[in-house]
Parts: sequence; C-alpha cells; structure tokens
Amino acid sequence: MHGTSPRDIVVYLEGPNTHVLAHLQAVKPQLKQINQAFEPHVLGVPVGTTVDFPNGDLVYHNVFSYSKAKKFDLGYYGKGKSKQVTFDKPGVVQVFCDIHSTMSAYVLVVDSPFVTQPDESGAYSFPDLPNGTYTLRVWHPDLGDRSMKVTVGDGVSDFDVNL
Repeated sequence: MHGTSPRDIVVYLEGPNTHVLAHLQAVKPQLKQINQAFEPHVLGVPVGTTVDFPNGDLVYHNVFSYSKAKKFDLGYYGKGKSKQVTFDKPGVVQVFCDIHSTMSAYVLVVDSPFVTQPDESGAYSFPDLPNGTYTLRVWHPDLGDRSMKVTVGDGVSDFDVNL
C-alpha cells in the first residue's frame, strides 16, 4: 500500500499560455518495473508523451491498461527489455501487470506542457513559465483534484498548494 508521498502528486498548469510553448523533454519518462512494483507509483506527463516501461526484475512482466484514456497491452517481456507507450489523450491511466496482481501505477496525462511532480520535500517548479494567470491543478490518486488561480509576473515564480 502506498502512503501519501509528495512524489505521488502531479502539479500542472492550465491557461492561455500553456499551449504556446511546447516543452521538449531531454529525458524520456519511465515507469520502471523494480522489485515487482512500478517506480514511480504516479507519473504525470503532457499529452503526446512517450513513456518507456523498462523491466529491471529477474521475472517477466506484462504491463497493460484498460483505462478509457489509453488502452494497451505490452505482452510478456523480461529483464533488460523495455517497451513504450505514447499517451495521446488526457486522463487518468491505471497501469497493471497481468502476472503480478499487486503491481499498479497511475499515469496522469494532461493537456499542458507545464506538468511536474514534487521532490521528497514537496518542492516543485515550472521553468520558463510565461507571465500570466493560470489554473494551478494538483492531483493525487487517493486525494483527488484541487485547483486555484495563480498569477505569475516578473520575479514571481513559485506558489504552494496544500492538499
């Protein structure tokens, strides 16, 4: 069972400027299979992102989802192998392993390039965020969705939301 870790929270922005800039991710996000668990348990990505699903375990896994936002079945594959999925619609995608019923994870796909997750201390940032008014949204699989209006101006770049 997973606790309420800041790493299980997805923070993202919606607003008029969120479609102007397309952030290119230097590193492709991963949902790793390690110790018969997914790491991370929660992953937030923009629409159109391709996520790698590497298997780091000595046993085979079969990663799949029946979620409305993205249905897929990657088939059986072993240690050192990786498969990938492109998430092309916004929504919550629950991910499971057909072999290990205790394995589950969430991919939150959002229609914004400004999506991040806090570190262990709860800190997060949105680099290169244009000035403007946004809806800041915070999502957690057990606690749901929270939102608030925020305005970003010159020299103002961080805000805090408590769940």
